[in-house]
Amino acid sequence: MQIKLLPLQTHGDERGSLIALEQDKNIPFEIKRVYYLFNTGSNVRRGFHAHKNLTQVVIAVRGSCRFLLDDGKEKITLLLDNPAQGLLIDSCIWREMYDFSEDCVLMVLANHLYDESDYLRNYDEFLNLYGK
Repeated sequence: MQIKLLPLQTHGDERGSLIALEQDKNIPFEIKRVYYLFNTGSNVRRGFHAHKNLTQVVIAVRGSCRFLLDDGKEKITLLLDNPAQGLLIDSCIWREMYDFSEDCVLMVLANHLYDESDYLRNYDEFLNLYGK
């Protein structure tokens, strides 16, 4: 499965902490789009899609949530709860996010601009393309 947890170097002192995100350094692609999710209820599930070409890095800059990631052959779940760690999700990976903490803020960096035609929103169609 084409996912990876990326360590993000934290700089700080008694004044606080800072993490710099730099394309082609700690973010392994050219950053074309940044967005964030917040105020998501703990009983809400989001995502329910895959991308044909898009690669993303997701960072829980505050709080936590769980991810279900599926490449059509294998499913894994993981907790994203560390602002000094990014989750690299390559294309062709089905994703669902759930179990959001009340204070969760997820920031997403993407290597392409928004393009609705890049989305696979039907799980059966996703499995037909990428499943066993």
